[in-house]
Amino acid sequence: MPMLSRSIYEHDHEDFRGTVRSFIQNEIVPHVEGWEASGIIERSMWLAAGKAGILGLSAPEELGGGGTDDPRFHMIVQEEMARCGHASVAVSFAMQNEVVLPYILELGSDEQKGRWIPGICSGEIVLAVAITEPGTGSDMAGIRTSYRRTDQGLVLNGSKTFISNGINADVVVVAAKDADSDDPRSFTLLAVERNMAGFERGRNLDKVGLHAQDTAELNFSDVVVPASNVLGEEGQGFSYLKRFLVTERVATAAGAVNHAEQYLSWTVDYCRDRKAFGAPLAALQNTRFVLSELATEIQIARVFVDRCVELLMDGGLDESAAAMAKWWCTELRVKVVDKCVQLHGGYGYMLEYPIGRAFIDSRVETIYAGTTEIMKEVVARSVIGRL
Repeated sequence: MPMLSRSIYEHDHEDFRGTVRSFIQNEIVPHVEGWEASGIIERSMWLAAGKAGILGLSAPEELGGGGTDDPRFHMIVQEEMARCGHASVAVSFAMQNEVVLPYILELGSDEQKGRWIPGICSGEIVLAVAITEPGTGSDMAGIRTSYRRTDQGLVLNGSKTFISNGINADVVVVAAKDADSDDPRSFTLLAVERNMAGFERGRNLDKVGLHAQDTAELNFSDVVVPASNVLGEEGQGFSYLKRFLVTERVATAAGAVNHAEQYLSWTVDYCRDRKAFGAPLAALQNTRFVLSELATEIQIARVFVDRCVELLMDGGLDESAAAMAKWWCTELRVKVVDKCVQLHGGYGYMLEYPIGRAFIDSRVETIYAGTTEIMKEVVARSVIGRL
């Protein structure tokens, strides 16, 4: 499939791609069907990923990490995950490497980094971030989970839902309000650890798709969180979340394009092989026009996302551009998978075909990390300001 050449990667990145591809073939592909059936990725996969050197890429080498702040290595992990066709695992890796680890690296004290990062890099510690609540979606100012200061530490109460890696997680970064503050945006990030008394996990939620990705309800009942587990400054959680969401949204956009490219590749192969009216589907004008439209839009999205990554590397990517990338690329992924299912006909609705699984896995991406509607509002504020 002809495409504009990409100049974003260098030789070291392509060498790393071979490592990731080998890991996927040996440690994910043979097991992922079982994980899909059981609703959770086995802990052994995380340990294998640590051994392969694809966890904690941005963590310091002296703590067991990759020692690089280059986001292109993360992109390669996500591109290769998309090629294998199992989005559940891609989401779990993104949560560990790209979403939660930066909180600890940038906000954590030396003591916190020394305590957690070696285990994060080895796969012994799985990470999650808990923002969303049963009554609060994309509106972070509506958070109700709260804490009170005591002589023993910060006593945490509340609940969270839709938490990716929620069952497997050993350290959860929890957004919580100061119960004594009237400011709805004054909240703090607390690192809650697996065995803290009063921290309980609810159901492993029964989702439409992403079945191997454990998504849980989390409950906190008088959980005593020591002051040494506060990330960054108390009361600054809102500004931290806004900052880190820029990176998360670009990562989500890049993942969406990766998956859309893979869906198109599967469908091109299918249309070449499948016969209708005595000729391959690919010979029919409607098929050719649909495929050319999708290829064009994916290529345009790819160029925009690659540019966003370059700006992210230079520290020049703003919130609005990240929001543009997130909503446009995730909506494109949904459009592409829908068109590709249609071209597969009845087989596209069968889970034995990867496009069928992709159909149910892709839909949520326009919702998490900020819904399309919220992203458009972010963009609108940069265009016309607040009214």
